[in-house]
Amino acid sequence: MSRQVNRIQGTLFDLPKVGLATERPSKLLMRNSRLRRDPERIWNWTLPALAAVLPSGRKIVTCPSASTCADICYALFGTYRFRNVLERHVANLRFVVEDLEGWEQSMRAELASRRFRHAAVRIHDAGDFFTDSYLAAWLRIIAARPETFFYAYTKEVSRFKRMVEPQPPPNLAWVYSLGGKHDALLDPATDRVADVFPTEAAISQAGWHSQATSDLLAVQGPSPVGMSVNRIPTAVRLLGNRTLGQMQQESDRRKRALRASRRGEPR
Repeated sequence: MSRQVNRIQGTLFDLPKVGLATERPSKLLMRNSRLRRDPERIWNWTLPALAAVLPSGRKIVTCPSASTCADICYALFGTYRFRNVLERHVANLRFVVEDLEGWEQSMRAELASRRFRHAAVRIHDAGDFFTDSYLAAWLRIIAARPETFFYAYTKEVSRFKRMVEPQPPPNLAWVYSLGGKHDALLDPATDRVADVFPTEAAISQAGWHSQATSDLLAVQGPSPVGMSVNRIPTAVRLLGNRTLGQMQQESDRRKRALRASRRGEPR
């Protein structure tokens, strides 16, 4: 990761314990500013982006398969300027980590409300399925609420291929987002993938399909899926004229070359 991202991580990890939300959130599902503008009824569940430290001092990596995506992450560079947002995300994570069974029961109970019938829930606008047990809890929740549609962007390719793809719930859809450690396991010809482009025009020029008019197009529209980079200046500068997937390929090549040089192999 870039030194800039490490500095931002430091602000997350060094948050003082006093003042962090210590009570469990009374509401688990929210609607962020973008999803409130979406023409569809979409709710979302969120965790801290990349990693966080709980009030106990325990550090949790919430995006274990993140790689170059961390360099342009909207939550890290934009959303977490607002301390109350970060505190809410940390409170959510604390509930999951300290009482997974209680969190699962609370999520099931909340989803029983009529407002979520025939609605969509995006699992994570930050964070990811960071452990097998957490993903398994979500699969049980999804199975228990068949009248709600669930979807997710994820970089947990190996975990999904092992735990979800063999027998996916009919009311769950997902897209593998490029820019993670396991991009090499993906085949756009058979896997539904999403990439970040510098502009909407670049998405069209590449023959990909934008999800700008509705977030649900990421999992229900034509594939492969493109989205334009967030307008945080650092993200725009780092991405340049590349896609996030191309950034990841460059990073992977550099790592392979470095490993080869250390072993004394020709590049």
